[in-house]
Amino acid sequence: MSWRFIFSEAWAALRFHRQRTLFTTLSLAWGVTCFVILISYGKGFEQALLKAFQAVGQDLVLTMGGQTSEQAGGMRTGRRVRLELTDAALVKESVPLVENLSPEIMRNGVKAQYRGREKEISIRAVWPEYDIVRNIKITDGRWINEDDRQHQYRVVVLGAKVASELFGGAPAVDEDVILNGIHFTVIGVMDNKLQIANYNRSDNQCVFIPYDTFNVFGDTKYPWFLVWKPATPDSRDRAIKMVRAKLAEIHRFSPTDEKAVEILAFSKFMSIVTGMSLAVQLLLGFVGALTLAIGGVGLANIMLASVIDRTREIGMIKALGGLRSMVLKQFLVEACLIVAAGGALGISLGIVATKVIGSMPFLGPAFKDTTGAGDIYLNISTSSILISTGVLLVVGLIAGLVPAIKASKLDPIEALHYE
Repeated sequence: MSWRFIFSEAWAALRFHRQRTLFTTLSLAWGVTCFVILISYGKGFEQALLKAFQAVGQDLVLTMGGQTSEQAGGMRTGRRVRLELTDAALVKESVPLVENLSPEIMRNGVKAQYRGREKEISIRAVWPEYDIVRNIKITDGRWINEDDRQHQYRVVVLGAKVASELFGGAPAVDEDVILNGIHFTVIGVMDNKLQIANYNRSDNQCVFIPYDTFNVFGDTKYPWFLVWKPATPDSRDRAIKMVRAKLAEIHRFSPTDEKAVEILAFSKFMSIVTGMSLAVQLLLGFVGALTLAIGGVGLANIMLASVIDRTREIGMIKALGGLRSMVLKQFLVEACLIVAAGGALGISLGIVATKVIGSMPFLGPAFKDTTGAGDIYLNISTSSILISTGVLLVVGLIAGLVPAIKASKLDPIEALHYE
């Protein structure tokens, strides 16, 4: 018997039980819609979390002084290694895998004043290419340049929160602020950074000045950190080894001594972020699968009810020579048609729902950001459609297979006598 005949019989049976078919299709569609929305939310959560983590810097690597744990070159163990400003230039010149680098020195607890307003902030003294390493965006004015550094100009770039609290909504560029009693001219204001990874204070609560200008506050010979990024993510580990080897040569410690100079790659924390997002996606996927399974249970119940209603019909088919496989195929085709209709409707509704929802607040309220940069955006991806389709097929197959097997196993004599 042809598949065309089986499809026509299955379609006729579904049309005969219109109400039952409609409600079963809608229940599956609802499950698919919920699943698509939850998967889209999970993907949006992952993207928002990664963006917030990467706001600290593009493949940021910190290098700081430490204490030797191995003897080398006749030097004793336990000797303190202190980074110097000259190390920054030597590393930049001799390690080609370091793409951008800046020394950084800080001063915390600095009093910033502007026309009677006062705020405690942190100063970060840096080189011009620091903005590339730390992923800094300027919304008003400009960033520090080489001329500022060489001439030791007293200019400052304000973090978003500092600018907001000192100036409110008023323009800050070209205005003078007082940092610990010293006048500085504002040349730029940073974009609000929604960052969940920091070292020291958040960038929003800091101000940035040319490195050499820091001599008005203290010694610039010993930076706190060398802040840099590798040429490519793939070259990160090799770059770290080369930087350590160069500093070992300068400060006379063993290049294998990882405690002499501490090098921290922020990428090592990426596994924590991806692990968190994966856990959320698995949880949402599990909830969505359960919702879809409820629709599958409804499909199984409806198909079982159909088997009971059509017991005598099945008995007649088998008594007239109908094969067990024919009965099995007909009920499976009925289930597949309902699943296909429910899936298509559910995916369509899911796409419409995600477009209507658009985005949901996430980090914005915590950082007082109203631009939507920290929101979770619900976007339908090919993977979410494929996953929902796959789960639906599994649920539909299981839900349709059990009633189909039950129908195919009916004894024709008993079925004909069924009341």
